[in-house]
Amino acid sequence: MAESNARAQRFGQTEINWDKLDKTKFYVVGAGIFTGITVALYPISVVKTRLQVASKDTVERNAYSVLRGLLRTDGFPGLYRGFGTVITGAIPARIIFLTALENTKVAAFSMLEPFRLSETTQAAIANGIAGMTSSLFAQSVFVPIDVVSQKLMVQGYSGHVRYSGGLEVARMVLKSDGIWGLYRGFGLSIMTYSPSSAVWWASYGSSQRFIWRSLGYGIKHEEAVPSLRKIILAQAGGGIIAGATASCISTPLDTIKTRLQVLGDEKKSSVRQVVKGLIAEDGWKGLYRGLGPRFFSMSAWGTSMILAYEYLSMNSLSFSLCMNMCAHILLHDICICLYVWHHYSMV
Repeated sequence: MAESNARAQRFGQTEINWDKLDKTKFYVVGAGIFTGITVALYPISVVKTRLQVASKDTVERNAYSVLRGLLRTDGFPGLYRGFGTVITGAIPARIIFLTALENTKVAAFSMLEPFRLSETTQAAIANGIAGMTSSLFAQSVFVPIDVVSQKLMVQGYSGHVRYSGGLEVARMVLKSDGIWGLYRGFGLSIMTYSPSSAVWWASYGSSQRFIWRSLGYGIKHEEAVPSLRKIILAQAGGGIIAGATASCISTPLDTIKTRLQVLGDEKKSSVRQVVKGLIAEDGWKGLYRGLGPRFFSMSAWGTSMILAYEYLSMNSLSFSLCMNMCAHILLHDICICLYVWHHYSMV
C-alpha cells in the first residue's frame, strides 16, 4: 500500500492537477495563451470545414487544393473567416471545459479508488469521464458559435450564401428557425465531442502512463523524479496519441454535424439524408472527409494546450522551453498529417 501511494505521489508530480494551478494566472494569462493557439490553428479548421461540405461537383477536393483556392480568391484573410465569432465563444467555452474537466477528474479518481484498478485503467476511466462531462458543459456554450462560424467559413464556397458578418448569420438563422436554429446539430455535437473528448482524455491518461512505464518510471520505489523536459515530452507524446485516436473515431460524426450546421436556411435535411448523400458522392470514405486536418488540429491543439496548461501550473517552466518543445512536436504532427491527408483526402 505504501509503495502504491509512493508511486501515485511520483506520478502526481508529472501530471497537471487543478490544485497546482494559480487560478488568477490560469484565467487571465491562460486566456491569452489559448487565444494564441486558436490563432495558429484556426486556418486548419477552415480547410477541414470546407472539405466536409464540398459538393461532388467541387473542383477543390483535397486539403491542398482547398487551401490554394482559398488563398487565390480571398487572400490570407480568407483563412480567418469567422474567427471573430469563434474567439468570442472559444475563450469562455475553453475555460468552462477545463474547469469542469479538472474538478470532475479529481472526483472520478476518488470514486474509482475503492475498486483497486490498475493505474493505467484508473487513469483512462477517470480522464474519460472527466472529458465527456466537461464537453457537455462546453458544448452548451459553443454550439451557437460553431453554427455561425462554420457558415462564415464556407460562405461563397460550393454554392453557399455570402454574409456580411456573424451578426447577419445569427439574424438570418433566428428569423428562419428561431433560437433552436442556433443549436442545429446540437445532439450530434454532443455525440461527437463528448465521446471524442472522453476518448482523447482517456487515451492521454493511459498513454502517458504507458510512456512513463516504457521509460522505466513507476517501476522502482526509489526512482528519482523525472526531469522537466521528460515530463513535457511524455505529456506531449500522450497528446499526439490521444489526438490520433480521437480524430479517427469521431471524424464521421463531425462531418455529418458540419454538413447539417451549414445547410442553407431554406434547406432542411436529416442525418440519414446527409449520410446517404456523402456515401453516394464518395462511398464510405466520404464520412472521413477532413480527417487529415481534423487529426492535425486535434493533435496539435491538444499538445499545445497540455504544454500551455503545464506552463501555467508550474512556475519553474520557462516560456521559451515550452515553445521550443511545442514547435518540435508540431513538426512531428505535420509529418504524420501529410501522410493522412494524402491517404484520405484524395478522391
